[in-house]
Amino acid sequence: MDLTAILGKLKPDEHAALVKYIDMPLQHANANVLKRMKRGASGDIFLKLIERIRRTIPGVAIRTSFIVGFPGETAADFDELCQFAQAARFDNMGVFTYSDEDTSRSYALDNKVDGRTIQNRKRRLMAIQRRIARTRNRGLVGQEVAVLVEGLSRETDLLWESRMPTQAPEIDGATLINDFEGADPRQGEMRRLRITEAHDYDVVGTLLPPTETTPAFAPAPLIQLAAN
Repeated sequence: MDLTAILGKLKPDEHAALVKYIDMPLQHANANVLKRMKRGASGDIFLKLIERIRRTIPGVAIRTSFIVGFPGETAADFDELCQFAQAARFDNMGVFTYSDEDTSRSYALDNKVDGRTIQNRKRRLMAIQRRIARTRNRGLVGQEVAVLVEGLSRETDLLWESRMPTQAPEIDGATLINDFEGADPRQGEMRRLRITEAHDYDVVGTLLPPTETTPAFAPAPLIQLAAN
């Protein structure tokens, strides 16, 4: 079942129970490139879906992934993808470079894109996303959010790592803890955190004292999107 069908079946009071994180790998935004990928839709259709998701699930984080340099992708096609990414303002985004594999169906397609152009397109698209993420994170400074404490940072013993419901493990940025109030942090606990610093993909903050109103960790319903 695709997301549009899921949202249509839900009652208004059921929307609050949805996990506020959706991963929808769109692959591209240009209709011609999507057609060569054997996928449907277009950037305009995707933007309407994203608007509906955000209207239905306030505070939702949307992640996507794109492939640049797919055979036949022109400079104009890539420009359209960049414009789409700027309009959609995804919370998290991954960019993959096309690689020719003789076992894939795309191996036989013509109009291959050279490797240097592919790498340049990846850098340009990720630079767009970096600016979007930095702006979004700066807007979080001063806010208090719920986080799941995951343990000491893998980079330094001076920091703890946690993540908000809008951050997936391993692939998204992290919420770093550089100070805490009240009880020491414990791996696996849910606490409130006040965000004090913002970086390109990570935020830093102070862990607040545990309270009876701090939400307990519990699994939320997952949304699985159909690959069209």
